[in-house]
Amino acid sequence: MFTPRGRIHLVAVSLIIVGMASGLTASAAAASAPTSASLTVTSSRSADAAFTDGWVWPATGFRLARPYVAPAHRYGPGHRGIDLQLFEDLSVYAPAAGVVAFAGPVAGREVVTVDHGSGLVTSFEPVTAIVRIGDAVEAGERIGVLSSGGHAGDGMVHVGLRLDGEYLNPLVMLGGVPGSVLLPCCE
Repeated sequence: MFTPRGRIHLVAVSLIIVGMASGLTASAAAASAPTSASLTVTSSRSADAAFTDGWVWPATGFRLARPYVAPAHRYGPGHRGIDLQLFEDLSVYAPAAGVVAFAGPVAGREVVTVDHGSGLVTSFEPVTAIVRIGDAVEAGERIGVLSSGGHAGDGMVHVGLRLDGEYLNPLVMLGGVPGSVLLPCCE
């Protein structure tokens, strides 16, 4: 059984190896392997086999609209999370068991933060909380509803992940890019 830190390291190394096998450099593989700006997911959060160690997607029926972009250095520009374009269900769910560490406004937008222990913290914005600070939540439990504001576009939730205060790509804990569902095109 891996600790969260060990699992993150293992997944990151695996993504780099997969990317290198595809002809990418190690840095390009680490940055690009787990992202896809055109991915559409319409399956249930709990139905995909990619969800491991109790982590589930924080939404149902969504498109990965903006991937994680690691900054070149700690204070450099980047996108420290992923943006999910939600479809019909505008609910946001806890991706893993934890305790609500924050629920309220920050700089004009509603934010919910869940502490999962072992230094792992997830944040969601803009989300109007239906939970309170100190509430224990389970994986897949509804924590709020998409609202407006923040840097994400209309209908999008920004999902951030930190380990001991350092931002990581949330796809590391969510099992990478979820399986896509092919929809009929044009006729």
